[in-house]
Amino acid sequence: MNNPNRTMLVTCAFPYANGDIHLGHLLEHIQADIWVRYLRMKGHSVVFICSDDTHGTAIMLKAKSMNMNPEKLISSMKDRHQDDLFKFSIIYDNYSSTHQKENKNLCNKIYYLLKKKKFIIEKNISQLYDISCDMFLSDRFVKGTCPKCKASSQYGDNCDSCGAVYNAIELLNPISEISHTTPCIRLSKHLFFKLSYFSPFLKNWIVSGSLQLPVSNQLKEWLSLGLRSWNISRDYPYFGFKIPGYIDKFFYVWMDASIGYMSCFKELCDIKKEINFNDFWSIDSKYELYHFIGKDITYFHGLFWPAILEACGYRKPTKIFAHGYVTFQGLKLSKSKGFMISGRKWLSCFDSDSLRYYFSSKLSNNIEDLEMNLYDYANKINSDIVNNIVNLASRSASFLKKYFFNTLSNVLVNSSLYQQFTREAILIEDLFEERKFSRIIQKIRFLSDLANKYISQKKPWILIKNHLFKDKVHNICSFGIHLFRVLMIFLKPIMPVLAEKTELFLNKPLLWSEIDQPLLSHKINNFSILYHRIERSKVDYFLKKYK
Repeated sequence: MNNPNRTMLVTCAFPYANGDIHLGHLLEHIQADIWVRYLRMKGHSVVFICSDDTHGTAIMLKAKSMNMNPEKLISSMKDRHQDDLFKFSIIYDNYSSTHQKENKNLCNKIYYLLKKKKFIIEKNISQLYDISCDMFLSDRFVKGTCPKCKASSQYGDNCDSCGAVYNAIELLNPISEISHTTPCIRLSKHLFFKLSYFSPFLKNWIVSGSLQLPVSNQLKEWLSLGLRSWNISRDYPYFGFKIPGYIDKFFYVWMDASIGYMSCFKELCDIKKEINFNDFWSIDSKYELYHFIGKDITYFHGLFWPAILEACGYRKPTKIFAHGYVTFQGLKLSKSKGFMISGRKWLSCFDSDSLRYYFSSKLSNNIEDLEMNLYDYANKINSDIVNNIVNLASRSASFLKKYFFNTLSNVLVNSSLYQQFTREAILIEDLFEERKFSRIIQKIRFLSDLANKYISQKKPWILIKNHLFKDKVHNICSFGIHLFRVLMIFLKPIMPVLAEKTELFLNKPLLWSEIDQPLLSHKINNFSILYHRIERSKVDYFLKKYK
């Protein structure tokens, strides 16, 4: 994994353009951004892309309720999404929209190719129809009881409780989310992708190592039940791309959203001519492709998407990284269910780096849910960052400014302890690569305790009272800065704002390649407060305001 010539494309699942970015979104974007920042620190070439998911009945209805056209809605939402992500230090090489011309052209191209290969079939199907609204109901606009586990209040495509995937007409006691009436069933002609044809390919692919074991096992279970042909069309009225040759049929959002990974990248290729589309997407590409997704969309990414790629002769993902939900007081944060904490609400009280650190302290490479506790969050930031890491710099810098003109000594006073710190880089590199961020935080916490213990045992505030020990104090406090710098190199992908402030203080970039090179006889800048404590009163206020 330490090949210096790695080149990769990394994507996140596309936020839906009907509301603000919330903490559930941010978990994934932060996880991916940390990974990308680490890889770039190690010298790898990474293209990082994302897009807004802009099509579907929900967009159409929301635009109608706001008395604006859908194009205006998705344009304004894209600007808000990019602004929200940027404020959490998440920066994409290209952030696009699935409504772009490039995506329409690529959708049409893939559709024609699938049709030519006879992977598209037409058939009449029964659908739920809302008589009062005179429209067929999309999956997300009908709720009922899951036909598998009997959980109530489930959407028309999959169950949050048991993970089952089904047809909306299989729901028990369905109710229209638009009119709150019971829909009837009507026939309509639709287009289907012959997913079942790719069962042999998928059986091999899902055990190829591209998926986490729990995801692979879940997909095996679905495969064992038999794959159905996949409906790639939707009826008018609908906001999306019209299917060529049809007046009232549109591409289903999951068709054009998946292809949006390719079109978003192609847009970047058109801007940066040195990046070649085929180098990344051809069947024999030597480059790597990674998708970060939530565990609720593994069916689409683990079965439908690789089957489409296989059918059209494109490469498949190197790996798909699924993660769990963000939960708060045991409930899943969900925009569609009206239970969410937006990024903007978060930033009204707290900062972005602290959320990145807190998520990291709980994130691993599994698909378990991440429970948020704001008092635990505040305690971690105050204990780990303020009291340990920043305090290490503060207590050392005060002596260096007062007695040594902000210049580090030319001596590394404890080379064995310094090497203990830098040797951890080997393990931390593996943990970053494997996305085991919580273990990285544990290592950093352990090392920061060692560093502060060293300063406390040496007691420079006592030694400085005797002028004979002045050089010794210089070496001790300089060593504290050396250890602080190593810790901040480890933290740089996780806390980029704090890292930037640290680089200004140290008067030196935080480079992974220079981790074993202490800054001997180096001039630093005056120390200024790098991080503020999170007061319990602020947590109380936030919980009360956004109860």
